[in-house]
Amino acid sequence: MCPIAFVKLAQRLSGEHDGLVRISAKADYGIRVLLELAADTSAPVTCEAIASTQSIPYRFLKSVVADLRQAGLVVSQRGCEGGYWLARDPDLISIADVIRAVDGEVLTVRGERLDDLSYAGSARHLGSLWLELSDRLDGLLATTIAQLLIAEVGPPALSATGTS
Repeated sequence: MCPIAFVKLAQRLSGEHDGLVRISAKADYGIRVLLELAADTSAPVTCEAIASTQSIPYRFLKSVVADLRQAGLVVSQRGCEGGYWLARDPDLISIADVIRAVDGEVLTVRGERLDDLSYAGSARHLGSLWLELSDRLDGLLATTIAQLLIAEVGPPALSATGTS
C-alpha cells in the first residue's frame, strides 16, 4: 500500500508516471514492520513473525529492524516472550521518520542535501523546484503509521492542478 501512495503522488505532480520515483526496499520494509507492530500491541512481535506475515527476507528484515531500533522507533524485549514493540505511539511516527531512519534524507539531488545545492546561469531557479518537490513530499510523508493503518493517506486531497 505504501509504494502505491508514493506513486500516486508522482502521478499527481507530473501528470503521469514514468518510473522515476523510487522507494527503497528498506523503506518499504521499515514501514511494513511498524504497521505490523502497530496493528497488535498486546505482545511483542518477533522478526520471524513479521518476515512470514509480510513476505520479507528474514536476514534483510533484521538489518531494517536494527536501523529502526537505532532511530528510536522500536524497542526490543529479550527472552522467550521477546520481540519488538513500537517505541512511541503510532500517531507520532511519520512515514518520513521511517524513511530517514533506514535511508537518510528523503530527497537529495546527486546525493547532496537540497540546502547545499546552488545553480548558476539559466539553471539558477532549479533549486526552487527541488524545494517545492520536497515540500509536497513532506506533506504526504507526514502521514503517520496510525493513519496508514486506517487508510488515511497523505495531506488533504490534492486538486487536479496539484495544489491543496
